[in-house]
Amino acid sequence: MESTAAVRQRMSRQRARDTGIEMALRRALHALGLRYRVHQRPVRTVRREADVVFSRAKTAVFVDGCFWHGCPEHATWPKRNAEFWRDKIEGNRRRDRDTDARLAAAGWQVVRVWEHEDPLVAAALVRERVVAALSSPRPAAGPR
Repeated sequence: MESTAAVRQRMSRQRARDTGIEMALRRALHALGLRYRVHQRPVRTVRREADVVFSRAKTAVFVDGCFWHGCPEHATWPKRNAEFWRDKIEGNRRRDRDTDARLAAAGWQVVRVWEHEDPLVAAALVRERVVAALSSPRPAAGPR
């Protein structure tokens, strides 16, 4: 079954950035005294953009939508055009795993937050990770 014009139009209007949960998480992080960059590539050679980036701590935060990333608790599988949507969502999941692996290989830690998570709780977790990364000993720079 094909998607209807109304569904296509509604899906095309979904925000890709600065969503409600993303803004709430950023406000909570800021209230905790953290400063960060938004919508940047953590690693230039990896064509993936994180929602929140802590450069010094080498920590990238991604806010994943339950529908688009196949949340194990809240994902729904559309009945119309089911094969297309299953391929799309599974492709997003594969890309997320690939992104995590590429960033880890480059020395970054990745924090993923589901849209249904409490932004205050998520911000506290992110803060813990950032503080731990900043306080851990860094490898000495090699010869220039």
